[in-house]
Amino acid sequence: MTSQNNGGDLRERVAEELLRSRARSTALTDAVDEHDLVRQHSKLMSPLVWDLAHIGNQEELWLVRDVGGREPVRSDIDEFYDAFKYGRSVRPELPLLNPVEARQYVGDVRGKVFDVLEKVPLEGRRLVENAFAFGMIVQHEQQHDETMLATHQLRTGEPVLHAPPPPAGTLIARTEVFVPGGPFEMGTSDEPWALDNERPAHTVHVDPFFIDTTPVTNAEYAEFVLAGGYRDRRLWTDEGWMHRTHGKLTGPRFWHREGTSFSRTAFGVTEPIVPDEPVVHVCFHEAQAYATWAGKRLPTEAEWEKAARHDPATGTSRRYPWGEEEPREEHANLGQRHLRPAPAGAYPAGASAYGVHQLIGDVWEWTSTDFHGYPGFEVFPYPEYSKVFFGPDYKVLRGGSFGTDSSAIRSTFRNWDYPIRRQIFAGFRCARDA
Repeated sequence: MTSQNNGGDLRERVAEELLRSRARSTALTDAVDEHDLVRQHSKLMSPLVWDLAHIGNQEELWLVRDVGGREPVRSDIDEFYDAFKYGRSVRPELPLLNPVEARQYVGDVRGKVFDVLEKVPLEGRRLVENAFAFGMIVQHEQQHDETMLATHQLRTGEPVLHAPPPPAGTLIARTEVFVPGGPFEMGTSDEPWALDNERPAHTVHVDPFFIDTTPVTNAEYAEFVLAGGYRDRRLWTDEGWMHRTHGKLTGPRFWHREGTSFSRTAFGVTEPIVPDEPVVHVCFHEAQAYATWAGKRLPTEAEWEKAARHDPATGTSRRYPWGEEEPREEHANLGQRHLRPAPAGAYPAGASAYGVHQLIGDVWEWTSTDFHGYPGFEVFPYPEYSKVFFGPDYKVLRGGSFGTDSSAIRSTFRNWDYPIRRQIFAGFRCARDA
């Protein structure tokens, strides 16, 4: 989302993004029957109907009540859709809106939001400058759409989601790329819809390093499994080995092994792994153990961002690996357009200035960095988005996945999760010191 004037162009763009995100939410919830909407498919996830009503509740809180100054639509349900008041495991026990009520509620809220969008001045408050609050809500809905997509992956039963296969991969000559040491500008101070943890822009020095040209593939990861990587204590940290042992991990989540062959179940379909697709559904500890086995390590967050953004020819940091323009189909695998990562080398037009491929889309990439605020970090507009998660409990992920929407990803975007999480669409690439 680039800066635009405060007139009709910006309002039109916001309206398009609101409609696009709602169309995706509708498709994800209409794909299953009422029973599947209200049941909990995993203790790690909310019922799909909770996500739907939560999307509407956040939209009401920020756009109807705060930005619009309107009367509440349903203040009586606020506490049940407060993600901090009730954890995912207990949400099915709450007096939630049923599917009919939830759909009616989000529709009522959206009607008021369009009225607010038409009338409210997009200036005078930081919250509305460049339509920030609207952009925040668009990103929030798309983030929950990706969460609902992960819930679909955990669901059992006949396939209900369908998409064409991604483009074929292409042969890439180099397996890793050299990135020279030196300073670069990390983060952003001028991206209109950037969230608080992406701000402010600041100079970071990075020592020279090598980074994998593409994410680690299924074939590469299968070698690690077959080599006994899950049985070799030396490859794992104490915390990682404890998790591997307790969870009885033997391979990526949703993989099945028969002898030396592997298959994977994705959205109700089980088929042999595609060798050159990035591996997905591995936790941080698995990624770290693989990197150790390969004689490498995970990149730091700063290394990842320098490889993605820095243009050595100009000394500037790009908005996306390929430049300033919004992602198009030839750049990256985003937006649930395909229901799987694309093979290595499928998006040569999306490569960074250093020649690193598929940094945006396909799989979220684990980094070795704990989640924290940048120097000069300022909470905006509320601490529960970022600040409450700062600390050593969470690791940073970068780049987005095939389930991430283009409105909710850029080279500065930061995701984070517990290092044991495997239900998310996460993979990784390796790095090493130069």
